Amino acid sequence: MTEPVIPSRKVVLSLYMSLDGVIENPAWTAPYWGDDIAAFKQTENFESDLLLLGRVTYQGFAEAWPKMEGTGEFGDHMNTMPKVVATTTLQTPEWNARFISGDIVEEVQRLKAQPGQNILIYGSGTFAQTLMEHGLIDEYRLLIYPVVLGTGRKFFSESSVPQSLVLSASQTFSSGVVALTYRPAEATTTESASR
Repeated sequence: MTEPVIPSRKVVLSLYMSLDGVIENPAWTAPYWGDDIAAFKQTENFESDLLLLGRVTYQGFAEAWPKMEGTGEFGDHMNTMPKVVATTTLQTPEWNARFISGDIVEEVQRLKAQPGQNILIYGSGTFAQTLMEHGLIDEYRLLIYPVVLGTGRKFFSESSVPQSLVLSASQTFSSGVVALTYRPAEATTTESASR
């Protein structure tokens, strides 16, 4: 008798992105925020029980989130959810975090093998690109905003590792923002074959 296959946790990358691919300093997203986007983000957040962050995103979040008022259940979940942060420079973890500075690929593989809900990455461009290069992102949730910025850091750049993705879901919000959910093509093929 064969052992049942225990599915690994999904690593979900959630990014705000302009039409021209910019992810840097997303203050430009504020005019497009609405209840429908808030509901989408709440569902995404509550489907996860671990935040995986790069140093820069962690520092910004750890400074802002504990001080925010009126964020309700979403804010409570953000503040209490465990965080794992990739950093070689920070020394003192705060905001329910622990730091990893060694082999981050090995550590993320270990986290994926543990029981639990999704592992969620917000932003964290450089760190997320490293995980993408090693095939560790199971789902890309891109909120595409109807704005062209012209300049700024892009997630998918000339140095990105080529990868085929399959669209698994899409949703259009009232402000014109579109949520596109993609999975790596190989993962989708493997999932279909195992059914």
